[in-house]
Amino acid sequence: MPHKPLPPCPVATTVELIGNKWKLLILRDLMDGTRRFGQLRASVSGISQKVLTQNLRDMESDGLVLRKVYAEVPPRVEYSLTPTGHSLLPVIEVMAQWGEKYKKAAAARKAGKKAA
Repeated sequence: MPHKPLPPCPVATTVELIGNKWKLLILRDLMDGTRRFGQLRASVSGISQKVLTQNLRDMESDGLVLRKVYAEVPPRVEYSLTPTGHSLLPVIEVMAQWGEKYKKAAAARKAGKKAA
């Protein structure tokens, strides 16, 4: 269950849960399967250890990410998506498609300005 009250608007709820760039990039990387903390830190370029930790904790609390700790020395911690986290795949795919279309249109606009 979420650790905070959710807004009444469903769009606002979605934004509340995944509305920062770090959470979306973490979710993107976990869509491919389980990752260790170091793997996530390396794949989400520009994120600090503190910010990654806080976002993973938030997403775990929100029921999007599962954290599994192995009783080893040194401890091994793996992160994976819950079924609720996996249910965001269509949302992320649509965002990726939109981003590609936007990038192409922006490049075309830029090329048009140079030609003028």
